[in-house]
Amino acid sequence: MADKQNQNADIVAVAKAAKVSISTVSRSYNHPELVNPATRKKIDAAVRKLGYIRNRAAQTIHGIRSGTIGLVVPTIDHAIFAEVVQAFSDAVEPYGFTLLVASHGYDLEREYGVLRKFLEHRVDGVALIGLDHSAESYNLIQRQDIPAISIWNYDKASILPCIGADNRHAGELAARHLVDLGHRDIGMIFPPTPDNDRARDRQKGAMSVLATLPRATPKEWIAETPYSISDSKEAVTRILSQSVLPTALLCGNDVLAVGAIYAAMRCGLRVPDDISIIGIGDFKGSREMEPGLTTVRLPARTIGELAGRELARLVTKESTEIQRNSCDIAVVSRNTCRRVHGGQD
Repeated sequence: MADKQNQNADIVAVAKAAKVSISTVSRSYNHPELVNPATRKKIDAAVRKLGYIRNRAAQTIHGIRSGTIGLVVPTIDHAIFAEVVQAFSDAVEPYGFTLLVASHGYDLEREYGVLRKFLEHRVDGVALIGLDHSAESYNLIQRQDIPAISIWNYDKASILPCIGADNRHAGELAARHLVDLGHRDIGMIFPPTPDNDRARDRQKGAMSVLATLPRATPKEWIAETPYSISDSKEAVTRILSQSVLPTALLCGNDVLAVGAIYAAMRCGLRVPDDISIIGIGDFKGSREMEPGLTTVRLPARTIGELAGRELARLVTKESTEIQRNSCDIAVVSRNTCRRVHGGQD
């Protein structure tokens, strides 16, 4: 065990152990690109040996960056945001930032509270999922003049810089794929849409396509359920327990689609022979499951990388312009959808 002196090592002790000046140690942290790599290696060895930790709180009092970025996500229960969070973290690391992650459970009031705590801890920038946020959150970001970005949804008129996908188009693509396969009796499973612009836009996109069909979708074929495999399974089981069934189900994301497949199996239906199912997202595991899930691919890794890089550049003032980028999306046809009689050849 290290003794008390080593446990409380300060920057003076690090400089002495590395045989460099105190200013060189400070520079190696704040401007590492200005310090010779061999010197940085000696300083790092001394830091590791002494167990030295910088006092970030003291630094931020003097206007020095904290080296942290806060990312607020709706949930960490599923793989929905796992890939985008990892890619975002990987993107900000080369700029010297550590990512702090918190969730708000699809509650915008809780999101505001989390955002306040991040700012109290003097994060250098914040990233939020989607475009639905409370007026108080937007006001806090503006008043504090902190670099911020929205991830996952795209809107050319967004308040904050945004990097994401056109979720309305994603809904349109999913519905159009089923229609092009000949399906005219299509059910839908979506999460609650208030305060969730991604789900709301996907649903609007899907409904705009289904509205062109000769028959309106019966309300009994439309279910609302949280992003949960078990809840989706129960909701779809109720749909599939009726006397007249849809030939296809359009799910608001891949988590709901997995629940729908389990429900079909429970009801003795084969996917895709008896019913087709399509998701949105193309999350990890969607390709590997059996049958492989047909879905609309949202490029989570690309979104995370671009957003992380852009926010880091905003913090370091390498970028000052508001960026709004829409990433390409596409249907990935696998094994949960099939053509039915009447489809286009």
